[in-house]
Amino acid sequence: MNTEWTEDWEHALITGNGRQGALCHGSPAALRFTLAHERVFQPVTEPLPAPLTAPVLPRLREMLRDGRFAEAATEVVELASAEHPGFAETRWIDPLIGTATLTVIPDRPGRGWSRQTDFGTGVVRHQWDGVTCEAFLSRPADALLVRLTGCAGTLSLAPVDGTPERPVDVTAGDSTLTARFPGADWPGALDGYTVTARSWRTPDGLVIAARTTPGLEPAGFAALPDFDALLAAHVAEHGELVGRTRLDLPGDRRAQLLFDAGRYAIVSSTGTRPPTLQGVWSGTWSPPWRSGWTIDGNLQAALLAVHTTGTPELMPPLFDLLDELRDDLRENARRLYGVPGLYAPAHLGTHGKQNHFGPVWCLTFWTAGAAWLGRLYLEHWQHTGDASFLAGRALPYLREVADFHLAFAEIDAGRARFSPSYSPENHPANTGSQATVDAALDVQAVGDVLRALLTHDAGDPRAPRWRELLDALPPHRVTRDGELAEWLDPRFDDNHEHRHCSHLYPFFYAGDPVIEADPALRAAVVATVRRRLRWWLSEASDEMGYGLALLGVAAARLGLAAEAYAALTRLAEAYWRPTLVPTHNRDHMFNVDLAGGFPALVAAMLLASRDVTPGGPARLSLLPALPGQWPTGSVRGLVARGPVRVELSWQPGVLDATLTSPVARDAVVTWPGGTVEVSLAAGVPHELRLPRRRG
Repeated sequence: MNTEWTEDWEHALITGNGRQGALCHGSPAALRFTLAHERVFQPVTEPLPAPLTAPVLPRLREMLRDGRFAEAATEVVELASAEHPGFAETRWIDPLIGTATLTVIPDRPGRGWSRQTDFGTGVVRHQWDGVTCEAFLSRPADALLVRLTGCAGTLSLAPVDGTPERPVDVTAGDSTLTARFPGADWPGALDGYTVTARSWRTPDGLVIAARTTPGLEPAGFAALPDFDALLAAHVAEHGELVGRTRLDLPGDRRAQLLFDAGRYAIVSSTGTRPPTLQGVWSGTWSPPWRSGWTIDGNLQAALLAVHTTGTPELMPPLFDLLDELRDDLRENARRLYGVPGLYAPAHLGTHGKQNHFGPVWCLTFWTAGAAWLGRLYLEHWQHTGDASFLAGRALPYLREVADFHLAFAEIDAGRARFSPSYSPENHPANTGSQATVDAALDVQAVGDVLRALLTHDAGDPRAPRWRELLDALPPHRVTRDGELAEWLDPRFDDNHEHRHCSHLYPFFYAGDPVIEADPALRAAVVATVRRRLRWWLSEASDEMGYGLALLGVAAARLGLAAEAYAALTRLAEAYWRPTLVPTHNRDHMFNVDLAGGFPALVAAMLLASRDVTPGGPARLSLLPALPGQWPTGSVRGLVARGPVRVELSWQPGVLDATLTSPVARDAVVTWPGGTVEVSLAAGVPHELRLPRRRG
């Protein structure tokens, strides 16, 4: 419960149904609900075709071979600007905007203010002397419903504060607000949106309904909504999703609370689209980074827990988005590099064209985006076992990703090279430029794609070429300091004082069997985690919280309980507001990336699993990174790759586990105390009581 009132939307409580969101703030004198919609991005910048750099690729590669890294990045900008003057300055995707603020003036203000969010129902509750205000974004009604009990009031609609980046024609009344976007006449541009609101007096107070509709046709309300009936229908869907995983940590209620808060935010902001940087909430015309989908780590962190915490239906909205943008991704590949297949830019929004780059942020050189997203297709299959999804959606996507890299990668003397290359947002310590070659992430993500295709689609005519490229992928490199190199080219020195750790990518997911089987490589990865964590825990860092969450997940995957717990503790202390909404930096910038990253880190400390091959056993590790601060606890509803549903309860000396597989399968189960092989019958819970090592 929070007793502070605020006019600042950044400090609002949140409710959402995935498609629409409401930021609930204000005071007893004026309750405010700032609305947003998953499809209302203001058209600000006309999308352009990606720059035609394919003809100069040989020259760019020559520059990179010669060590002229910054010059290569500048060359792309100069070529693009010559092709279209719009590239002379950085072009951004369109912003997710707040559509309106609904203000309710109670006729009975008072003292004793408090506010809280019920994660199980999605209801935000404000209370003061004798008055209760309940608000939630109804899934069945697709509308914000507000019920005032103990008073009545008047309502009004107004645009959000601030100045739009491009003029907006707004007509606002008490019950309807219409916003038109003049001059945005390019294909696909939204012409505007409409917000409607209506109130009804009741014997106890007031009921209000409000809805944002993309386009200029209002969607009104014919009759008084049945608040209780709609809430019950909403809870039946929302509460079921939130309730699939339950965590009990008697010794760490803060971590338990934030685990629940994070999952609530992701469930509430995933509709027909995945959550943006701000979920489905916005209180401004100009959100940071336009609040689109940043795929060099942000979106992956936001979605990292949806499978392990048993809500796989929250992932397909991403695949639907990629389906809609597929033609843009193909055009990017052709224009940037003259190759078939898919090229996904770091910033996705209302289009998928590569428009955002510059001489410093040389993002046209980042070619691993589509491959990293390919890992999410694999994760979905691994955690659902959905054969129709694998055949109908995952493999077709992965084939196109492989097509790009078969044509893009250069194989010389049996070794593949990736040039140009880019390791998300970092630069080698000795060059000062983000333009590089052979980033470790490129090799790791492309290797995942190729291995999956050879496992599940070996009869494809391209399979021999997939095998050739996979066999040519260069090995991991260990730096002279004994750490896993972020770039495989030895010309580049690692830069550990950075928010990203993309070369640890395998350990965000199922791990890397090659590294884990090689003591020297494993030691290098452990050294890298510890080196980066030292920076994160120092006062020198005030960076994006999700980067620390990913580092913590990698630590947990390596069995580093103390390091994983240190990351979790810093996140819990510094990156969550009293509203139980996370921030991007420490108490700065409303952002939901960590809402996925924090639960993912907790889940990774309690359960790990390897990729499952057809006919092979599931391989689970129970309590792989359990810290000493959690001597007792329980969790139900976690899901391992297989899939296998997992329930755990532990106390000193003993671990109780229940494993359930939807199909008959063998499983190899490891825990702090040993390894056991079990046979799981389809749909039948298999109970294990396992001795734990003490200390």
